[in-house]
Amino acid sequence: MFKSILAAALALVMVSCAPAPPPAVVASASPDVAACTAKGGTVRPVCRMQRPACVIAYSDAGKTCSDKSDCQGRCLYEGEAPTDSAAAVTGQCQATSDPCGCFTTVVQGRMGPGLCVD
Repeated sequence: MFKSILAAALALVMVSCAPAPPPAVVASASPDVAACTAKGGTVRPVCRMQRPACVIAYSDAGKTCSDKSDCQGRCLYEGEAPTDSAAAVTGQCQATSDPCGCFTTVVQGRMGPGLCVD
């Protein structure tokens, strides 16, 4: 009897020390197509994972900018980096709200960080 109680206690200790199962992966909800369309967007797969997202075309796409505040989206630098990292630069307002790809932002008239979003 003592052995069975000891075995039960040992089993209880072992179970309590077992690692917790990993959290369940929650699938992201698909964007609301009607709401996206109402904003002038289209739902399409984006980034490497090809997850559906509402992508909106910006009316100021290609406009010259010196900061995000000049654009509906980001102000993006295009071209070769200037030799002087403190040089004043201009960019162009991004075309869509698609968050993916590699780009360099323009922040207060200077080159900002380069980013790659998958």
